[in-house]
Amino acid sequence: MRKFTDELLTSDQVATLLRSALMSPSSKGKHAWHFVIVDDEQMLEALSHCKTVGSDFLAGAPLAIVVVGDPSESDVWIEDASVASTVLLYQAEDLGLGACWIQVRERFTPDGIPADTIVRDLLAIPEPLRVLSIIAVGHKGMERKPFNEDRLLWEKVHLGLFTN
Repeated sequence: MRKFTDELLTSDQVATLLRSALMSPSSKGKHAWHFVIVDDEQMLEALSHCKTVGSDFLAGAPLAIVVVGDPSESDVWIEDASVASTVLLYQAEDLGLGACWIQVRERFTPDGIPADTIVRDLLAIPEPLRVLSIIAVGHKGMERKPFNEDRLLWEKVHLGLFTN
């Protein structure tokens, strides 16, 4: 969901989202992630320019959850932060909200500045922490068609052995 209404999330909705993220599984129970909650319109606007494409709609979201990993705490921080990001997406949908993953890691501004650097600077995120994603969340501002199951790529499923 890349379009949201102006309706704000309730504190209970935000707490439910965070509770689910904090319960997300992580390698060896290290929980090498942090979450930065952003609901300030000016900051959302600034964050919407963190990379070349795919983040502009963040300016119209009522809430962003910035998912941060700690490489000094776990060698699989990317995977752990990815699981937490996915959990947030599913929890938002379960609450009847819309959400969208904005990839930050390995993305850049038109000037070649890493999006991670832009986001860390804006939000005062210290080294060695790294930003994986920003999850935009809000009340759905449009209806989406259900996924067309005729487009499922069953040929990518292999039973027992990887065969063509």
